[in-house]
Amino acid sequence: MAPTGPSTSLEAGAPVAAIGFTIKSGWTAAVLVTGTTAAPRLVAVERVEISDPEVPESKQPYHEGFGTARGPSAALRRLVTSVERYGAKSVADFIQRQQTQYQVCGAGLIVGSLIDPATIGNDHIRIHALEGQLFREVVRTAASARRLDTMIWRERDVYDAATGPLGGTEAAIKTRVAALGRGRSGPWRAEHKLAAVAALLMLARSRA
Repeated sequence: MAPTGPSTSLEAGAPVAAIGFTIKSGWTAAVLVTGTTAAPRLVAVERVEISDPEVPESKQPYHEGFGTARGPSAALRRLVTSVERYGAKSVADFIQRQQTQYQVCGAGLIVGSLIDPATIGNDHIRIHALEGQLFREVVRTAASARRLDTMIWRERDVYDAATGPLGGTEAAIKTRVAALGRGRSGPWRAEHKLAAVAALLMLARSRA
């Protein structure tokens, strides 16, 4: 089960930080940023699994096969439940580890779409939307269970949304975020940069 509250082992005066998640199919890029929006510091970058690697079908639970929807069934319910349970623990464990060292002020979520699946007529597009909704809600619920403020942005909107709170043009923000990952031994791809923007927006929100 996901923990119900922040760790009590946090030292007084611990630095403030924020988490960004870019949610993908069955996993999320997770980034922790501390400092200020003008002088941020990258602390952690991880891939956090939402679906159980030992249950391959849980990565696309609404897919029966390529482009084919899995109808309502016990099998679908088992897969969805597997994602909810595994993802809740996986995400909560990541957050809890950060909360032992930082005052985590919130978690920003980046998603591909916020369209209500019920409004989509095309079966193939709808099942992708259902899966996106499932993974998003698992992460959001896990963050809320750790008493974190959450906000959600679409990938295509977040840089524009950041121009006010973070200051500067979209191009300037992209340059700043690219520099944030400079010197990392691991990858610093688009999903990590988007998660970093979300984290910076949560930092800005906490200081507003």
